[in-house]
This record gives sequence, C-alpha cells and structure tokens, in this order.
Amino acid sequence: MHDCSYSVSHIRIWQTVQKIPAGKVATYGQIADLAGLPGRARLVGKALGKVPDGGWQGQMVPWFRVINSQGKISLAVGSDAFERQKQLLQDEQVVVIGARIRLAEFQWQPDLAELLFHLDY
Repeated sequence: MHDCSYSVSHIRIWQTVQKIPAGKVATYGQIADLAGLPGRARLVGKALGKVPDGGWQGQMVPWFRVINSQGKISLAVGSDAFERQKQLLQDEQVVVIGARIRLAEFQWQPDLAELLFHLDY
C-alpha cells in the first residue's frame, strides 16, 4: 500500500531535485516553481527532510544541492549537518565561501522543455 507520509507534493519535489546536475545548486523557491508548487519554498525544505533512506525510486535525492535564495546553506553554520552539506557540495567542485555559493556561477538553469519531458508529472 502507498505510504501516506509521502504526499504527491513531496514526490514532485524529490523528482525535481533528482534532476539537479552535479556541480549545480538550486534554490528552495526555484525547486517549488519547477515542481509546479509556486510559493511553496518551505514545503521543499520539509520534503527534503523526509526523503526515504534509499532515495526515491532507487535514486539518490541530492538534497544538499538545494540552498536558500540568498545563495546560502540554510543549516546552522558549524553544525554537523552544515559541514556535511558544505563538504558534499565541495566534492562536486561547488565553491562554498563561509556559507555562501555564488548563484551567478553555480545555479542550475535547466532547459524547461527538456526538464518537462523528463519529469513524471
């Protein structure tokens, strides 16, 4: 039976985040918009906190590629989770200075027609 803790919105968010390529980041609001959930940036954060341990449909959901609209990691600076996100981004050659990532350089700019073709919703 379908696990009711996974809402349709969460699944759409996870599928969208799975499309962010290595070495790129997206903002919570950008993911909300691309997932057809405009204005629901906070929901993106909540959904990323509920990703199943094995990812979604056998694929990792790269939660760490999602940052806030100021180009910053939203987790508490110095926390274990912050350090983990920073390291995962740096492993993909994303430059993180303090908590900041230059959106002009690293923000994902998907081809919308291609993206719509690959999403299941």
